[in-house]
Amino acid sequence: MTLRAASPFAVNAVACLRDEREEESTKPYLARGSRAPRCHDCRVIESHCLCAWRPQVQARSAVCLIMTAKEVFKPSNTGWLIADVVQDNFAFIWSRTETNPQLLALLADPQWQPYLVFPGEYVEPERVTHEVQVDSRKRPLFILLDATWTEARKIFRKSPYFDGLPILSLLPEKLSRYRLRRSTRSEHLCTAEVAALCLELAGDGPASSALGAYFDVFSQHYLDAKHQLPLDETTAAHAELAPFVPQGAITMQARSGTAA
Repeated sequence: MTLRAASPFAVNAVACLRDEREEESTKPYLARGSRAPRCHDCRVIESHCLCAWRPQVQARSAVCLIMTAKEVFKPSNTGWLIADVVQDNFAFIWSRTETNPQLLALLADPQWQPYLVFPGEYVEPERVTHEVQVDSRKRPLFILLDATWTEARKIFRKSPYFDGLPILSLLPEKLSRYRLRRSTRSEHLCTAEVAALCLELAGDGPASSALGAYFDVFSQHYLDAKHQLPLDETTAAHAELAPFVPQGAITMQARSGTAA
């Protein structure tokens, strides 16, 4: 067992899930560009490491990511970013034949008001809401299907334990900014963009802003590394994210890079 230094951040459930899957797997998952050495913590190529830019912010809401077995390994996955930002984060691998008892316990926990985030046009109208009811007795728990659109529809159809949950259908005003994978539907937001909208609806404005800026910085680091462009930390996205980053983290990273 590897011992790590104490961290001021909450545990990232997606990272834990990735580590568990790696231990169970007999064959490593090889993502595109897997030959380039990547940071174990942020999954970005080491020369463009994102770790110093991880924000620290409070949120009343919680997030639960339902993932496919392959999605948890993909460096371009943005569910990881959500778990970096939202302190109360949960992640589970979806299975058609088996239901995780910890997931069922989470859904039944009286401290949470679960919302399954999914397009309303595919659901009975009486289950659909476009708002988050703020309740002092229960905190919002946003359940996000972190998969391709085809996989997400399958998860939705074949998960009866979601049948009694209200459906939060988002009405985004902007097209997706996600550029790390090809998509034929620009109106489909990536998971991090969806989570940012959920947090905003729940009144967690600072967490929503931090996640949105973190997503933009991640996208830039990822694409600049992919195209072998120099790291640029003077962009508008970095400036927007900086107020949410713990004091001294960026300076320490800069000194480390200079020393190297």
